[in-house]
Amino acid sequence: MLKVNEYFEGKVKSIAVDNSTGKATAGVIAPGEFEFGTSTVEYMTVTYGQMEVLLPNASDWKLYNQNETFKVEKGEAFKVKVAEPVSYICRYE
Repeated sequence: MLKVNEYFEGKVKSIAVDNSTGKATAGVIAPGEFEFGTSTVEYMTVTYGQMEVLLPNASDWKLYNQNETFKVEKGEAFKVKVAEPVSYICRYE
């Protein structure tokens, strides 16, 4: 089943899929700065463009480019900054 999600007044949108291999979302983020929380372990891969990420317990932002992945543990929050539209895939464990 597919589910459409929209956050931050439509500036972040994703489509979720949940099947026998697990749960994932494919989405897009408009320019801006956003904070997300996690309820599971998340692996987020930039699929087009780039985003700066401030991971939990980090003091410096890190730039992630196309095909790069970062991991966020369950129950954590992370921030992203986007200068121009970017797409991503997020896999949940």
